[in-house]
Amino acid sequence: MSKPAPRDLTVIGKKYVTPDMLRVTLGGDGMASFPEDQASAYVKLIFPIEGDEKDRVLRRTYTIRHDRMTDQGREVDIDFVMHGESDDGTDHGGPASNWAVNCQPGDMITIGGPGPKKLVDTTADWFLIVGDMTALPAVSVNLETLPADARGYAVIEIHSEADMQDLVKPENITIEWVINPTPGTQNTALSDIVKRLPWHDGRPSVWAACEFTSMKELRSYFRNDRNLGKDDFYISSYWKLGMNEDKHKVIKSEDAQNAA
Repeated sequence: MSKPAPRDLTVIGKKYVTPDMLRVTLGGDGMASFPEDQASAYVKLIFPIEGDEKDRVLRRTYTIRHDRMTDQGREVDIDFVMHGESDDGTDHGGPASNWAVNCQPGDMITIGGPGPKKLVDTTADWFLIVGDMTALPAVSVNLETLPADARGYAVIEIHSEADMQDLVKPENITIEWVINPTPGTQNTALSDIVKRLPWHDGRPSVWAACEFTSMKELRSYFRNDRNLGKDDFYISSYWKLGMNEDKHKVIKSEDAQNAA
């Protein structure tokens, strides 16, 4: 199947959901051919490299938080984590978060995709959903898709208590908020909480996405300590401390081959 052609979308508006999460709403004529019901699917934001005579571009991956129809037409929300700089001076957000901070209604952005959704298996007996702030949009959609009688946990790492969001979830899903003001530097912050959770009876569906080193820690736990098979859990790294997306993509591919 061929990839869909890139689309030019229009900035409709933006707002801070929490101090470290900026939501940009996109719409316009480019949404006319956009597939329906794409919340939790990913898109590639495409940025030209200034001064590059070969017309190369940068692509940055983001999850669609909301997809809705309004009186003005289709709109999608993209949430951007305001990472700031690490101790080594690396700007985690780079061109995408800088664009989000500076964009204004009426501005245009080219996007590729959408790519496929990655969701929990709603037929499972119970659920464990794990993510840091970069995965919070996908975590939120996963929680919203669970059946009303679902039971289990969501473990979510955020920068501070001010970044807690009111999430729609089934009554018997317990949310554990993990405060980590320096994401990527405390590699066991998520896994420490996950390992302390009581394990329910029955077949679980586990979904996890976070920083690369934290992902490896969690993957080892799910595979080796909990003996989960590949059909019982999905896990992915969304970023790696000190690396841009292009470099992270390379080591992510190498790790996937080694871990297969």
